[in-house]
Amino acid sequence: MAGTEDITPKRTFLVLHDYGMGGLWWWVHARSAREVLETFAWVEVITDPETLAGYRDEGLEEVDIEASRMPPGLDGLHVERAAQRGLANFGALADRDIVHLRLRDDDGEPVDQLVEVGPDGRRFRQVEVAEDGTAVRSTPDDWLFNTPVVDLFEPALVDREISRSDFEEQWARARQESTDHWVVKSDVLSDRRRSETA
Repeated sequence: MAGTEDITPKRTFLVLHDYGMGGLWWWVHARSAREVLETFAWVEVITDPETLAGYRDEGLEEVDIEASRMPPGLDGLHVERAAQRGLANFGALADRDIVHLRLRDDDGEPVDQLVEVGPDGRRFRQVEVAEDGTAVRSTPDDWLFNTPVVDLFEPALVDREISRSDFEEQWARARQESTDHWVVKSDVLSDRRRSETA
C-alpha cells in the first residue's frame, strides 16, 4: 500500500552482544535504537561517547538492519528475535528502569534466583533461595562477570516477574555469601549465555 514505507533516515549505532568472556560488536544502520533492540535479541546499543570514539576506527563490520543476510553472530540473534515478535507480551518489560524476576537455576541445584535487573538485563542485586529456604544475596562487587542474564523483550519473562516488595523481603533476610561462591555462579551464568548463542 502506497505511503506506508518508513522514510525516517537511518543512523549508525554501536551494538554489542556481551556473552561473558567477551563480546561481539557491529555498527548497525537503523532508524532508532529501539528498532535495533526489536530486531536483534540479546544486544545493547552503546551510547557512551568514550566507547563510541574508541571503536570508531576499529574496522567493525557494518550492517543494515534491513539486510537480507546477517553476519555470523548476529544472524542467530536476528532469528531469535523474529520468532518473538508478534507474540503476546513481546517487549512488555523493556521500557522499565528496574525489573524484579524469579528465575530457576537449571544447572543442578533446585535454586530460585531472584534478580533485580536494569534495561540491559544486567543484575543490580541477586538473591538465591534454596529449596530449604536458605537465602544468600550478592551485588556486582561479588561477581567475576555481570553479563546480561535476561533479555527484557522476551515475552515469557512477564510470567516470571515478582514485586519489588517480594524481592526486598528476600533480600532483607538473606545472608551475604563468600566471594568464591559468587565467582562460581557468575561463571555458570556466563557459560549458559555462551551455550545459548553458540
